[in-house]
Amino acid sequence: MNNVTDSFVSLGHWPSAGSFGFNTDILATNPINLSVVLGVLIFFGKGVLNDLLDNRKQRILSTIRNSEELRRGAIEQLERARAHLRKVEMEADEYRMNGYSEIEREKANLINATSSSLEQLENYKNETLHFEQQRAINQVRQQVFQQALQGALGTLNSCLNSELHFRTISANIGILGAMEEITD
Repeated sequence: MNNVTDSFVSLGHWPSAGSFGFNTDILATNPINLSVVLGVLIFFGKGVLNDLLDNRKQRILSTIRNSEELRRGAIEQLERARAHLRKVEMEADEYRMNGYSEIEREKANLINATSSSLEQLENYKNETLHFEQQRAINQVRQQVFQQALQGALGTLNSCLNSELHFRTISANIGILGAMEEITD
């Protein structure tokens, strides 16, 4: 105990004890000051620090929970979007296949219609040619018949005299009369 009182008594003998000044001996003053400040901070600030850390921990946990919920929601939306994309791709493939088959069907129908139209046109052409041939043949027959008739009339007119003409008429009248008797 004597040592403790000696230390306080010796304080009175310091020349700068009554004035304010800086103690430049870092090793003597700094660890003591730091230990006192840390002790006070730990004693009084422990509750406040715990509260601050608990609040921060709760905010971080709630942010993590919200992030997890948002992630789950985003994953669900992504899955729905993928399912919708698969459905749309299948429908597009179906439309494409139906379109191709429809195009092929229309192509076949068009080819068949064109073929039948060409066949009908060919038939019309053949009928027209046959009709024109028959008409030409008939015209040639009429011309030949008229020429033959004119030639025969010319020959008859030049060869027939009135006596031969009279005998021909009489013979024809006789034939007609015989035919009339047979029919009666």
